[in-house]
Amino acid sequence: MKTTLALTTWTEHPALINESRPVTLREYAQYLPAVEVDTFFYALPQLKTVQQWINDVSPDFQFIVKAHQSMTKHPRAVTPDGISLPEMFACFKQVLRPLLATNQLKTVLFQFPPQFDATVKNIEYLMKVRQWIGSLPIAIELRNRSWYRSAVVKSLVGYCQDLKLTLVAADEPNQIEASVPFYLATTNPNLALIRLHGRNAQGWNHPGQEWRKKRTLYRYSDEQLQSLSQRILALQPAPREVCVIFNNNSGRDAAPNAQTLQKIMGLHFRGLVPRDPKQLDLF
Repeated sequence: MKTTLALTTWTEHPALINESRPVTLREYAQYLPAVEVDTFFYALPQLKTVQQWINDVSPDFQFIVKAHQSMTKHPRAVTPDGISLPEMFACFKQVLRPLLATNQLKTVLFQFPPQFDATVKNIEYLMKVRQWIGSLPIAIELRNRSWYRSAVVKSLVGYCQDLKLTLVAADEPNQIEASVPFYLATTNPNLALIRLHGRNAQGWNHPGQEWRKKRTLYRYSDEQLQSLSQRILALQPAPREVCVIFNNNSGRDAAPNAQTLQKIMGLHFRGLVPRDPKQLDLF
């Protein structure tokens, strides 16, 4: 079983380069083998933009791409220019063509809103997602606790296995009602996905416009990362790959935490962009 690490976006991690400026994708790809890109959630980028990303990284580098908000039924989302939802899926797949051609799409991440609960309608929508997206790899992050009730979660795991969906294990302050428990299970033999949002319970319920920044303001302790490492190594059945995404970056903690987990697990990533020998080796 291979374990890989990724961060959300590439610009916001100055600890990688030991400088207080935005990090370029090429610099980021010197340290980590994958990145989560949320650009697609807001608007589909142009094909030339995606191609430029590919040009900036090594052939082994991979992208986790967030689905557009209309595809995940976010309450205020609208499809561009009034196109239908199936057409939106078709446009989305078109933009992914460069990544598919180079085998650099790790998965498409469908992060559903908290309102997306375990109803028959939403269960059927997951089937439509698979039909519309075709054979592309999909990971789903469910943010409503109803999916994790004891009477539901085993059926959910089986359903994900049937549809070849990776069920994301989200780490967040799960002792509060507005979050979900950390549930790590192999629903796709190719990939398990863990997203670390931090355990800032106070920030998770923070009202106001800056709730996003407060929510992910958290630094994992070495002991917590050691425990996570043990959970990963004990996962059965073991998938071909476990990818851990650090999203706890309001205080710029994601990269240092990834560095620590890399050391704990003894991970060595192959095929990275070569580094300038003058650079300080932080990873």
